[in-house]
Order: sequence, then C-alpha cells, then structure tokens
Amino acid sequence: MMSLPLTKDLVLIGGGHAHALVLRMWGMSPLPGARVTLVNPGPTAPYSGMLPGFVAGHYSRDDLDIDLVRLARFAGARVILGAVDGIDLDARQIHLPDRPPVGFDVASVDIGITSAMPDLPGFADHAVPAKPLGPFAQRWAAFRDGTGPASVAVIGSGVAGAELAAAMAHALRDRSRDAQVHLVDRSTALAALRPRAARRLRRALAAQGVTLHENTPVAGVTPEGLRLENGDIIAAHFVTGAAGAWPAPWLAQSGLATQDGFIAVAPTLQSSDPGIFAAGDCAHMTRTPRPKAGVFAVRQAPVLFENLRRRLAEDGALRSYHPQKDYLKLISLGEKSALADRFGLAPSGSLMWRWKDRIDRKFMRKLADLPEMAPPPLPVPRAAGTSDALGDKPMCGGCGAKVGRAALGAALSRLPAPVRADVTPLPGDDAALLLTGGARQVMTTDHLRAFTADPVLMARITAVHALGDIWAMGAQPQAATASITLPRMSEALAERSLSEILIAAGEILRGAGAEIVGGHSSMGDELTIGFTLTGLCDRAPITLSRAREGDDLILTRPIGSGVIMAAEMQGRARGADVAQALASMSRPQGDAAKLLRDAHAMTDVTGFGLAGHLHGILTASGVGARLVLDAVPLLAGAEALAAQGVRSTLYPQNLAAIPGLAPDSPRAELLCDPQTAGGLLAAIPDGATKVRQLRSLGHDAAVIGCIAGDWPGHIEIV
Repeated sequence: MMSLPLTKDLVLIGGGHAHALVLRMWGMSPLPGARVTLVNPGPTAPYSGMLPGFVAGHYSRDDLDIDLVRLARFAGARVILGAVDGIDLDARQIHLPDRPPVGFDVASVDIGITSAMPDLPGFADHAVPAKPLGPFAQRWAAFRDGTGPASVAVIGSGVAGAELAAAMAHALRDRSRDAQVHLVDRSTALAALRPRAARRLRRALAAQGVTLHENTPVAGVTPEGLRLENGDIIAAHFVTGAAGAWPAPWLAQSGLATQDGFIAVAPTLQSSDPGIFAAGDCAHMTRTPRPKAGVFAVRQAPVLFENLRRRLAEDGALRSYHPQKDYLKLISLGEKSALADRFGLAPSGSLMWRWKDRIDRKFMRKLADLPEMAPPPLPVPRAAGTSDALGDKPMCGGCGAKVGRAALGAALSRLPAPVRADVTPLPGDDAALLLTGGARQVMTTDHLRAFTADPVLMARITAVHALGDIWAMGAQPQAATASITLPRMSEALAERSLSEILIAAGEILRGAGAEIVGGHSSMGDELTIGFTLTGLCDRAPITLSRAREGDDLILTRPIGSGVIMAAEMQGRARGADVAQALASMSRPQGDAAKLLRDAHAMTDVTGFGLAGHLHGILTASGVGARLVLDAVPLLAGAEALAAQGVRSTLYPQNLAAIPGLAPDSPRAELLCDPQTAGGLLAAIPDGATKVRQLRSLGHDAAVIGCIAGDWPGHIEIV
C-alpha cells in the first residue's frame, strides 16, 4: 500500500497519562500523513497511582514507570528527550534547551504539575517536592535504602500528603525502629474527604505512627528540618512537600489564556489557541473545574485522541469531555491496605488494597503489553526469494543497514587500482590519503538510515559516526558536504526537517573544527543522512598497520548499540537503555582522538563490530591480540538482550568474517555486534595512563587487552 506524504506535525508536550494513552491509541489507528512527536524530559514517566506503593516498598521503580520510548515506537512517533521551556504561537515553534526549535501544526500539553513551594524559604535548597514524581522517586529511594536514624516531614495534609506519610512510615520501619514521620499543615487535615473517610484515614495514620500537626504554619525549611512560625523546630532528615499544585512557569509566558498559571481549556480540551490542546493536571477546565487527579487525565484521553485527529484532518466538529461529578478515591494506608471513598461510604482493609492494586496493574499492563499490529500482506504473485530477502524481522538501522563485509570486499576488489599519484588508498581503512598542494588530507564518507525518528538526534549521531574515520587517523576535521534523503513530505515539513538536521549536524561538525560547505537533498522512502568529510594531517596519518607487540588496546566507549537498537525496533528494549545508547552515540570524540594521537594503530568501531575492527588492525599489522572479555565496557541492557537472543541483522556476517572466533556467551557475542558511532580502538603503549586521562574527560574508556603474538588476525579471548 502506498504511504502518504507527511503534511502535518503533531507535537505532544509531556508524557502524562493522557498522552501515554493517546500514543497507544495512535499506534492502533494512526492518521496517515501526520508526523507525531513526543517531547518529555526523560524516557519514562512515573504512574502517580502507584507512587505510594513504591514509597512503601511494595513496588519497584520499574513497576512505577511508563516506558515512553516503547510507546512512541508502537505509535510510529519520534521521541525528543528534553524539557520544554517555551512556545512561540506566531512561529508555531516549541523551544527546548540545546536543540533547534520544534515546529508544529497541532500541539497538546500534558506536563503535570510541581508541588515545589517557591514562596517557602529554604524549600528549594533543603526539600524535595513530591511532584514531578520522577525526581522525587529517585531521591526517596536513596533515602529509604540508607542506614541510621530517619525522620521525615511531609508538608501538606491532603490525601496525597497523607498517603506519602503513611507509606514513608511503613517503609522506614525496616531502617530504624525510632523512625519518625511528621505530617504538617497550616489548616485542618484531610478537609477534602467526607467525614467518615477522614476519620478512618486519621486512625490509619496514627496506627502507622505518623504525627499529625494541624493548624501549624511552616516558616521555612532548614538543613535540620522545619522551622515553624511559632519558633518551634520539627527535626527531619528528609522533607517533602505535597501541599497544593503549581504549574510550569513557562505556561504563563506562552501567550495562552491561563487560570492561576494553568492552561485554560474548553470542553473540547482546546486552549485559547485552537491548534493547542491541554490535558491532565496542567489544564484547567473552565466550565467544569475539578481537583487535580489522575482519573480525569485518563478519561480525557479518548476525547483528546479523537479531537487531535479531527483537528489535523480539518474534518468535523470536535467532541466535548464531560467529567464525572464524583469519582472513586482509593487511598493507600502504608501497609497493603487501602481506604475507598465514594458515595459517603469508606470501606478499608486489604480487600481495598487488592482492588486498587488490580486497577493500577491493569492500567500499566495496558501501556506495556502493546498489541502486535499485523504487517501489510505481501503482494501475490511475487518474485521467488522475496520472503527470504525480507527475513523474519525488520532490517536494523543501528548498524547503518550496512552490507556485509564479504559482499563489500568482493565488490571493492573489482575496482582498478588508482593511477593518480596524489591519491593513496589505505588498505583496511575507511578513508583515503590525498596530497593537495603539498598538504596531507584525508577524505571519507559515511551515511546512516534513520533508526530514531528524531532528525536532530539522528543528525548528531551521523556526524559523530562520520567523524570517526577522521579522528581515527589522527587528522583534524576540515570540511563536510551533506547528503540528506527525507521521506516524502510537504514543503513546510521538509523545511522544518532540513533546518533541524543542518543546525544539529553543524553544531557537532563545527565543534570538531569542520564546516558544512554544501551538499545534496532529495526525497525517498525513509530518512537517511550522510556526510563526506575531509581532514588535515600535520604528520603521517594513523593507520591500521603499525600495531606492535606489547601495545595496550584501548576502547573509548561501551559496545552494544546494535543489539539495543535491534531490540528497540522490535519493542523489546527498555526506554532508559535506548536513551543511554543514543546519548553515547551522539557524544563527539575529538578530545579523545587528541589524547590518542601517539597511537601506533587506531580505528573507529562501527558496522563490523569490535572483533571485526580489531581483526582489521591485527591483519594489517601482522600481529595477534589477547582480549580480556570482562574488561570490555558494555552499554546498559546489552548483555541481557543478547542473552534473550536479540541480534542485529549484520551479526552473522560479522561473526563469519573472523576465522576461529567462537563466542561462548552473550557477552562474547557482543564482540560481533555492529556499532554506530562507536568508540575509538587504539593500540598504544601505557594504556592505563591514557584511560585515566580519558575518564577525566568523561569517556567510559577501558584497557581491554593487548597486542600479543605474531599470528596475523588471531584474537585470543580470556
């Protein structure tokens, strides 16, 4: 079936509950022609309903987190990891630090709230707001798992504060018998609950040992705890705030109509700008105001999904969201017990906990157990061998979708030898040496098909990947031309995409000392980005052929990106591991290359994997190597995925290209994992000193073995 050109940009700002559900629904019923982008500070979003259970120790952090990277892959959306700090309504652009603006036609905001208390002296320095949930969960886990005396103060005695206090008291019993938890409020506690539910919650707090301080204004937070307005001190090692809700500051500067800083929305969830919607706690429903509660975000999702589609298609009237007047509150009581509040009833106990646990886990399973969407059927009739060529899994992008070494070598062997005296091919290297007016110049080219839908991140990774050949030869990057193929899209989207790509790549290349001097663009089936680069050598280039007996082998960054990106394409990788791999690939290595300029031999580890590129050095130098398997740094999650049988499509060719190599463990198999923008591999004396210097610059470098023996190409794994 013919795919339609992209003509509209939908940007979802924030990974809140409504947007998570919209992504799931979008994956099941996408709107052809619309490009979807999710912008969120991190790869996961915590589910608020399970936070008290996490605080109490009943759930792990993985139980708590919604994996936005997997959801976005399912929805066919690109993910941008970053915190929005502004929006330009006239230019239709969303602003983030450290990247070009993101253009949009339709946008939606679901960024939640913060419970920080900007007007309370000392809170920013000595307390942890309960929202956003992610940073709070991390800080609490570190405190809970500590040792010694423990005292906690929770500011705000609404339902959220009471749940946190009860959960903290339960969790800290394992740390200290003398643990103290204080729940402090300037007014009457639990005023939002019906009297029966409030009485039962008070009894539960007392049973957990929580000290309740009502009508007790707080004057400030100090390193010792809370300073009250009457001059008393409540000692606390950990202070959090759950009183009230504050919107993100940039919303008030957005030009959108707001109510107390929250985006004012109509029943259609549209803001004052008809192309911008909002949902969840960051939105204020002007006609039917409701408290800040996750239940409303969840129920807004179907209406938001339908209205975003209709707005993008410019087709039909929008639906209205009608919130319920009363809703079920299931309140955690610290232990595996909960209190229900609805219709004036307030049952409590373990049965209520099991009910709440079942509801919460069902919600999380909905966002984790994504349905497998059937691929379009193959045409009939078709040429023989088509199914075999397609394979049983998608073609990996993490290895640049490279052709295998055998096919590439056979094709290159048919080229005639160069006849120009000023062009010197370097056998085994990916660059050539040119003599231009007496100056030594190296030239290389590299391109990648997109394995992440964010063009900015893809441009950065491709630039780092292409620069690897220049850095590995000890050259100084000089000039670059770009070759970009965009998927079919409108002129407006093409301009947005090209601007993002060129700005992002230009920053990486200029930071390395090179300039983009031109290039070529076209449209095709998918995004591909490539660069042809030149570099200047002030001395003989570093090649593959001068490694010496006794040299240490240094690797400047972890391996495993091929397995992780292959798993990501199959929906099997953890979003946090994918984010770490992408961050590793997009980090330049010019500073590392400068430290390694006295290497005897060096290469960059890319499509042929660590073992393949090491084999290239050994063969060219006529030596062997001893590789210490446990010393090879790995990206988080890579070994576990390899143990599950995940492989890049290039893995079999990489393994077959190295005679005698027989990996006997998942870790050993990763030696043949194809890398994108991988580390520099150097044969160099005194590797330990170089590694210390590299680590001081932030590189996760390691000595992984040494040059040993004169058996060309032989790799001994120990």
